[in-house]
Amino acid sequence: MELGLIGLGKMGGNMAERLRRAGHKVVGFDFSAEAVQRLNDAGSVGVTTLEDLVKNLQAPRAIWIMVPAGDPVDETIAKLKPMCSQGDIFIDGGNSNYKDTQRRHDELKPQGFEFLDCGTSGGIWGITEGYSMMIGGDDDVVERLRPIFEALAPAPDKGWGRVGPSGSGHFVKMIHNGIEYGMMQSYAEGFSIMKAKKVLGLDLTQISEIWRYGSVVRSWLLDLTADALKKNPELDGLEAYVPDSGEGRWTVYEAIDLNVSAPVITESLIRRLRSREENNFTDRMLAVMRNEFGGHAVKKA
Repeated sequence: MELGLIGLGKMGGNMAERLRRAGHKVVGFDFSAEAVQRLNDAGSVGVTTLEDLVKNLQAPRAIWIMVPAGDPVDETIAKLKPMCSQGDIFIDGGNSNYKDTQRRHDELKPQGFEFLDCGTSGGIWGITEGYSMMIGGDDDVVERLRPIFEALAPAPDKGWGRVGPSGSGHFVKMIHNGIEYGMMQSYAEGFSIMKAKKVLGLDLTQISEIWRYGSVVRSWLLDLTADALKKNPELDGLEAYVPDSGEGRWTVYEAIDLNVSAPVITESLIRRLRSREENNFTDRMLAVMRNEFGGHAVKKA
């Protein structure tokens, strides 16, 4: 089966290679000449314009879009539409807000185009482990692309599925990432407590390896954590700065709108925001208040 792929970063490039190995034709576009060349060198078709991407695919086309959420998705679709034909399928495999996804589907459907949202997890490891894909959209359109999803998934019958109508794929991926925030925060706090107990001389790398087998807290995330600790046990050279993709925020907004208590996910998001503050005003205010009401000492910068 043929697939057009827009965005050949680490994840997009790995997806293209996994599809190629499964016997599918991939035509890939990227603004990076090096990324395009890597695709050509691997045996797929790399192009430098969207026009060439469309020309190299037979109608009805399937074009997977891997660009940042927001305006870039709309701009990419707007450029593609005049070159494409009715019945062509656009798949948004990025981390778009599900409300934007629903709007795009409702705009494209009357124009004769199909639109799927595919929340995709797997990162740089997907090429060997396969990708977890949460798909939203019309059932018949998902079925048309079944060979693509089966090739990208960990197994043809595992790790992927249509979860509901348009927007549901990105909604489920949003919640997936919110859960991920909480899991990461919990691991980070646990290892920090053990590191602080210096009198016991705990070896965090050893403990992470013990937990990987038989423990109720074992996970792929713990596997990756253990690998990271092996490479850099003291995390030397790293800053305590944690970005967020926006999906944790959206998860918290939805929890509030739906009157669902989600304190762990919410606090993990707040901690990420806190990590970006140097000598943050909040903590200085706390120190001042403790000094005012109790005479507790404050440290001067």
